[in-house]
Amino acid sequence: MRALAWGLVLVPSIASAHINMSFPLERNLTDQKLEHCGTANWVRADHPDRTSTFAPGSTITVTWTETINHPGHFRIAFQPDGEKFPIPPAAPGLCKGSVACPNGVANCDFPTVNQEGVDPTTGAIVLKDFIADGSTSLDITLPNMECTNCTLQLIQLMTDKCPYTTDAASDDIYFRCADITLSASAPDAGPPPPGDGALPGNDAGNPDTGDGGGGGCCSAGGDQAAPFSLLAATGLMLAWRRRRR
Repeated sequence: MRALAWGLVLVPSIASAHINMSFPLERNLTDQKLEHCGTANWVRADHPDRTSTFAPGSTITVTWTETINHPGHFRIAFQPDGEKFPIPPAAPGLCKGSVACPNGVANCDFPTVNQEGVDPTTGAIVLKDFIADGSTSLDITLPNMECTNCTLQLIQLMTDKCPYTTDAASDDIYFRCADITLSASAPDAGPPPPGDGALPGNDAGNPDTGDGGGGGCCSAGGDQAAPFSLLAATGLMLAWRRRRR
């Protein structure tokens, strides 16, 4: 009973992550409100097991979960070198719906500008903007280039806080990032075929413990020789039984 009680105490701290990117394998961080990836102290070289490799131009299925619901939208972006990304700009505008601004302020200033494309300041590429609230996956095509220090970013912009601000201390955005490499030597397997029963987990893309789901990842999961070994063994058994007759 005591173990159950401790488990119930731990649940809120796990759920407080708000969003988690399950594929590609994300940085295992708990702070999600620091630009641009949830921390300023992550050293990529110290975590080689959390880097996923894909072929240039491959299409992968980015998947995530929202453990604490907020209205708003998601955005997926790619940085060829580093971890700097554009912040969605404020767009002065009146509050709508049930959102109420504090102290009688009339404007919520939530972003309305679609940022898809190359950002001239950071060099990052916004692959898809204004992904609908409630979404948990999206097929995206990676840039047709090679890179060894590239990053994939998923953000959730919330629209239940007012007014929206773009400062680093703002509570309006949650940041998640995955370290990736684009290499011409990586196989481009594409997204997993429907009905194969493979769902990417928290270690998807991890060459040591991951399930390899999500197309194009260099780590191949499963033992492909096992079905053929079983078939060969069955054939030998049948041949042996015929000889005994």
